[in-house]
Amino acid sequence: MLNDTELATLRNRFKRDAEFLMQTTTSVDEDEKSQEEKDAKPLPRINRHSVFWIVASISVTYYIDFLHNIMENDNIKSWWFNVGLVLLGICLSLAMFCIMYLEWFKGIQHYDHEYPAIPPITTAAFIAASCSFNIALWPVWSFFTPLILFTQFMGVVMFISLLG
Repeated sequence: MLNDTELATLRNRFKRDAEFLMQTTTSVDEDEKSQEEKDAKPLPRINRHSVFWIVASISVTYYIDFLHNIMENDNIKSWWFNVGLVLLGICLSLAMFCIMYLEWFKGIQHYDHEYPAIPPITTAAFIAASCSFNIALWPVWSFFTPLILFTQFMGVVMFISLLG
């Protein structure tokens, strides 16, 4: 086997090689990043992805008569639906607080650093709301419920991304 001095020499050699590799890697990464930043163009607001989800959401709303079913179907579990509405209201209220008050009025761009509890609370409220809506609407559309709600969600998100 190797004695202590040979092990120390080997360790130092690997350490030097690792430092050399790290230096060359960071300089190459910086060059690539600066080149990528120079070449980066802002993405257009209207793209195929956004148009697809908006059209899919409108189609689902029309063909399954979404609003009529929400308003008049007796199979909806109203308690779960109301819980979902309250949780969605909390989620949207926190989002409006961040966007309108903190970003527009106060000028805080990184509100997640100033108020670190808002993103996890909003995320938890949205996940709980989506579960509540799935439970409430399951008797209406059965196993299509998650697909329908996801399509509606993506359509709304893509529509909002077009606005701002």
